[in-house]
Amino acid sequence: MQTEADIELHADKIRHDGYTVIERAADPARVEGLKAALERTEREHGFGYAQTSFEGFKTVRINNLLIYDEMFWDVPLCENVLPIVERVLDRECLLSSFCSLVLGPGQEAQPIHEDTQLIPLPRPHIPIVINAIWALSDFTPENGATRIVPGSHNYASSPEYGKDYDAVTATMPAGSVMLFDSALWHGGGANTGDARRYALSCAYCWGWMRQQENLQLGIPILTARRFPRRLQELCGYSVYKGQFGHIDNRDPIELLGRERGKRMVWEATDIKKARTGAETK
Repeated sequence: MQTEADIELHADKIRHDGYTVIERAADPARVEGLKAALERTEREHGFGYAQTSFEGFKTVRINNLLIYDEMFWDVPLCENVLPIVERVLDRECLLSSFCSLVLGPGQEAQPIHEDTQLIPLPRPHIPIVINAIWALSDFTPENGATRIVPGSHNYASSPEYGKDYDAVTATMPAGSVMLFDSALWHGGGANTGDARRYALSCAYCWGWMRQQENLQLGIPILTARRFPRRLQELCGYSVYKGQFGHIDNRDPIELLGRERGKRMVWEATDIKKARTGAETK
């Protein structure tokens, strides 16, 4: 569990450097369990390599991971990761995407890019998406550890696609998590070894943003009803600031059989006004 000082330190590193690494955020048992769940999902559902060069012709990417195995449910909720994300964004943030990144031997390096360059905001801007890369293998220069350009989240432009840039290899032991501002220039490395590199990508965004994955439609409602409440909220069964995401002035979490989390902003305003008026009489 992160202390308050730890949370603030990691949040400051993200704001200043664009990234931070939480070493051994997950214990070996959780790491092995997640690897086994990935292998099981890949085998049972017949997932193969991606079909585009950006995603990686020798990379297995499984999207919408929450529907495949309960082992994945704890990842977005990780007690060593989520509080830091909430400090940089806020408590009403959403899960934007959650996928596997399993690089096979021979996978070429991914072009340096940033994840928010299609969003029409001038750079630099406040962090709007925070990505958590979970290392389920030791991340090394040989097996495709993520490459980053520290401080590039503050650059005035996005990288030129396909151009080579000086980058730092984010080496870290299995069980570690690298959190970074998705405006940071980065890219997967080349796997020149003879073993697979296992990883997860778990991205979070502001509650007022559209998520990269449409989790409300992609996750069957019967599955979502079994999630812990906080995971339901992260998937979009929540209302940001009592206004954004409501259904006919109701909290969508009620669709899952839960009591509403808060009043809508208009109702809350009237209640506050009535309370203030009563106190002044």
